[in-house]
Amino acid sequence: MTDRETRHAELAQRYLPDELLERFRERAAVYDRENRFFDEDLTELRAQGYLQLFVPEEFGGPGLSLNQVSHLQQRLAGAAPATALAINMHLMCNGVVKAMFDRGDRSLGYVFEETLAGEIFAFGISEPSNDWVLQGSNTVAVPQEDGGYRLTGVKIFTSLSPVWTRLIVHGLDSTGDEPQLVYGFVDRDEPGISVSDDWDVLGMRASQSRATILKDVRVRPDRVARRLAPGRTPDLLTFAITSCFQLLIGSVYAGVARRALDLGAAGLKRRRSAKAGASYAEVPESRARLADALMDFMAVPAQLETYTREFDELADHGAGWPLRLVSARINASRAARRSAEVALMCASGAGFNNSNELSRLFRDATAGLFHPPSEDAARPMYAAALLDD
Repeated sequence: MTDRETRHAELAQRYLPDELLERFRERAAVYDRENRFFDEDLTELRAQGYLQLFVPEEFGGPGLSLNQVSHLQQRLAGAAPATALAINMHLMCNGVVKAMFDRGDRSLGYVFEETLAGEIFAFGISEPSNDWVLQGSNTVAVPQEDGGYRLTGVKIFTSLSPVWTRLIVHGLDSTGDEPQLVYGFVDRDEPGISVSDDWDVLGMRASQSRATILKDVRVRPDRVARRLAPGRTPDLLTFAITSCFQLLIGSVYAGVARRALDLGAAGLKRRRSAKAGASYAEVPESRARLADALMDFMAVPAQLETYTREFDELADHGAGWPLRLVSARINASRAARRSAEVALMCASGAGFNNSNELSRLFRDATAGLFHPPSEDAARPMYAAALLDD
């Protein structure tokens, strides 16, 4: 193995040893069936120091790179997709701050300090009917005399909703001559925060990504991270959010796809064809179906490997970064759905049973359809890259 591969293997056994992943895999079925949060997984992840992965050594953490965390998240998702997807949001907030540190902006160092103190960060940006996502907001931000804000609005798909203690949010301040998007962190104990009890979804159930309702919730002045013009305003914070979000989400679905393919292969080996008088693993049509899915999948980890390493190395792709980031996440989501479908066909009727891991993986993979931007929203960006002057 190369030095890099050796390091990935060491980190895997340090933070996600095999016996831990087996416990996660066993509990994933229970969490899904009972539609409850992954409390036991979280306890074990905290004990492993997993929530501190991005915290730099100068703060007392391991200071892992995005490339290294991507590998770990792929491994975790292969055992417990919903756990991986939800913990992504805490890791993403830390990854954003590390990316800013690496590029010379140390303004959000308190995120590392609070992570080491046990705080859990989550992502409160997505809103109903807001396809601008980071570039706009339906949440009202009212400026206060002390430099802080009061926010009123609804944030949807807030993973880690039972346990988060810090939430990154944004809102629109329309009180001045020019509107401003305000980004900052709110504390869970601020008055005016409530969490919806509506969470009975198709897949990724253990993430408990319930809606968060903000009613006149205070963002302290020292927790205001940015004030930006709405629209496509270049800024390091939003670039870091986009990068960490797309690449870490993609990492989760890459892990789901890999696990589905492995289960598909195992399913073929278990089944025997009466017509062929041999294992289905020897039937040409079955082999071809699984081979095609693997060929499609192989581009996904390669894309994630390249883009996470380039991000860590501060590569300057300029306007080419969004094309790379979004395609990595969309391709991973597609691969997860395709691999899960093929694996179900390989397992035959056994995989259709709700007690089968493949049934859950198939449902978990469908959640990839709902992360922003959607394929429809992304297509104009790719078309413009080739067609518009």
